[in-house]
Amino acid sequence: MTDPAPQTEQASAATAPSATPVAPRQVASRNGRALPLLALLLGAGGLLVAGWSLWQVRSLQTAAEQQQTRLEEARTQTLGLAERDLVMSHQLSRLPSPDELEERRRLLAELQAGQQQLSERVDNVLGASRQEWRLAEAEHLLRLASLRLSALQDVGSARFLVSAADQILRDHDDPAAFAVRERLVGSLEALQALPVIDRTGLFLQLGALGEQAARLNTRQPQFQAQQGSGVPAAAQVAEGDGASVWADWWQRLSGFVRLEFTASDEVKPLLAGQTLEQLRLTLRLALEQAQWAALHAQPQVYQGALEQGRAVLQRYFGLDTPENQALYQRLGQLAGQPVAQELPDLTPALSALQAYLAQRARAELEAAAPAGEPGALKAAPAAAPAETAPAEGEPESESESAPAPGEAAQEGGA
Repeated sequence: MTDPAPQTEQASAATAPSATPVAPRQVASRNGRALPLLALLLGAGGLLVAGWSLWQVRSLQTAAEQQQTRLEEARTQTLGLAERDLVMSHQLSRLPSPDELEERRRLLAELQAGQQQLSERVDNVLGASRQEWRLAEAEHLLRLASLRLSALQDVGSARFLVSAADQILRDHDDPAAFAVRERLVGSLEALQALPVIDRTGLFLQLGALGEQAARLNTRQPQFQAQQGSGVPAAAQVAEGDGASVWADWWQRLSGFVRLEFTASDEVKPLLAGQTLEQLRLTLRLALEQAQWAALHAQPQVYQGALEQGRAVLQRYFGLDTPENQALYQRLGQLAGQPVAQELPDLTPALSALQAYLAQRARAELEAAAPAGEPGALKAAPAAAPAETAPAEGEPESESESAPAPGEAAQEGGA
């Protein structure tokens, strides 16, 4: 009996050659498709890796450039800080040491203390002197007010000066100066009650009228024939006669020469050019004289000059034209303007102030004189009348020192 296993092996061996040719073909076709795909995948992966590597390289370069820029900025800042450190070190080296600072503070405190003591001593020494200076200034202002009031009739300036002197005495605040302030306030109220005279305005108005007077002309005499006497009897003929020509010539010649034996008005001759200029100068001189009188408060001279000007204007220039009539009326209006007024006397206030200053001087001498020297005390009352003597003669000295009219006019203009 044969074994069944060998038979199966033979059967399988017989069938094997027929099955083997099919398997290699399938494997070959599969391998042919997988290789291109694998190559494509590898190529795509390589491209991706190359792009990623390139991007990384560029990022690293950008980061390196930024880091280099920051490094340069850091170096610049480091150099600037080093320079500042050097400057600060140099400045610190120039500063004094703490011991020197303490010594300087001590010297400064001593200097300030010395200055304060010196200032207190100066105030104590010059305190009374400052008061004396202020009081002397008040006396000077009162003298100046009296001078301007008497010489220039300047009420506004005198009012201001008296008010300034009263302000000094009020700041002085001394009960002993009550009488002086009473006189000053009385004088100030008297000055406040005075009306203000515009002397400058009058001066300018008269000057403008003087300019108008320089352009005046004398009136021209005109002949006005009476009715029926224009043509003589020899020429009064009919027009048809031959004498009418003679009448025409007579009418023409009568315009140049006219004889009238029965004239009722005063006939004045025509003035030459030189005489006309003299009349203009006469009128202008009268107006300038009125200007001087207005500045120096001379009412008689002022009104006389204006009346003289009106008379010259009426007699030689006539009132036939509106310009001459307006000038004549204007001169009459200005003649009625006041140029002087009754002024108060500042002498009592000045005398009271001088007496107060003399009293203060005697009190200071008595306080400064030692107790064992009575001679100094006796000399003080004796010196008081000598000081008050100028106060009594003050108006005379002011009137003697009053400026001339020309000087007063210049001072008023200034």
